Order: sequence, then C-alpha cells, then structure tokens
Amino acid sequence: MFAEFLLYAVLIGIGATALFDLWSWLLKVAVGIPLPNWAMTGRWFAHLPRGCVMHREGIGKSPRVEGELAIGWLMHYVTGIVFAAALLLVWGVAWARLPTLGPALAVGWITIACGWFILQPALGLGVAASRTPNPAKARVLNILGHTVFGLGLYETALLVDVLRVGA
Repeated sequence: MFAEFLLYAVLIGIGATALFDLWSWLLKVAVGIPLPNWAMTGRWFAHLPRGCVMHREGIGKSPRVEGELAIGWLMHYVTGIVFAAALLLVWGVAWARLPTLGPALAVGWITIACGWFILQPALGLGVAASRTPNPAKARVLNILGHTVFGLGLYETALLVDVLRVGA
C-alpha cells in the first residue's frame, strides 16, 4: 500500500510540476515574463541547515551557495511531490485511481498560500509578494501558475491511471 502511495505521489507530483514549468516557459515565449529563478529557491533551501530561514534583505543579497541552481530545481520537484502526497493523504490513494478535478484544484490553490505566507516572506519578497516591484502582477501570476499546478495534478493522475489500466 505504501509503495503504491509513493509511486502515485512521485509520478503525479513530477507531472504536475512539469506542467507548471511548461506554463512558465509558455509565458516567457508568449509575453516575455521571466522564468522563475530556481537558484534563489536553492539558495534558500541551502541556507536552512545553517539556521537562516528569513532573508529580510532579500535572498539575492545572501551569500551564494555552490550548486544552488541544481538544489533549486531539485527542491522545486520535491515540493511538487510533497503536495501530490498531501493530496493523496487527504483524499486517499483511491483518488489517484479515479481522479476528480475538485481535490486537485483545491491543493493547487492551497499551494498559493504556502508561497504567499511562507516562501515569499522567507525570501525577503514580503507577504504575498508585497515587496516586489509589482505585487498585483506577481499575485495574479501565482494564482494562474498554481491553478495550472492543480490542473497538472488532475491531468497527470488521469494519465497515470490510463497507463496503469492499459498495462
């Protein structure tokens, strides 16, 4: 049972995160919105074991860390897997066998709060990107991106289910 849970969490989390990344790339190509800088996320994660959670002056002013870009990408996908696992913990592995849109979107929207109230303040960007040059734009992009992540949870679960049944 745990192996099935873990397999679903990994596959669904990776798929949803990949769709989020595809969305980011499409925004860059279509309207020139810069891609997320996962090096800064990696820097933040790398500073955690050193006891530094909050970067009030901004993560960009914190000392660089070797491999921060790779750490950022890795943790980006690990976070997607963790959110997929949370979905499965709340709605059960049965959800992955017969996915519905509502739970996936709910988790996608809950992840917005994690960014606004945990990660962005910790990176020095303020609550809900309040210390960024254009907080409203950042918030809209957060909502859209995490909605895409929620849709990705659902769509990946559908794909995994089709592949499982076809096997």
